[in-house]
Amino acid sequence: GCRVTDGTVERGAHVRLIRDNVVVHEGKLSTLKRFKDEVKEVLAGQECGMAFENYQDMRAGDVIECYRVEEVKRTL
Repeated sequence: GCRVTDGTVERGAHVRLIRDNVVVHEGKLSTLKRFKDEVKEVLAGQECGMAFENYQDMRAGDVIECYRVEEVKRTL
């Protein structure tokens, strides 16, 4: 399980898994659960369970960064 320390985590967000200050995986968050229920987002201070697409080797002490990629159209 995980604890959200800052911001919110949304299902489908991009994730970066950091172990010993080295990025070991970048991908997408496929599953986000709170207790046994599938949820769309989890707020700071709450605990949750998560799974990544095509990656399962998470260990105690890993840091997970979740972020959103926004495309902004250029204007002149």
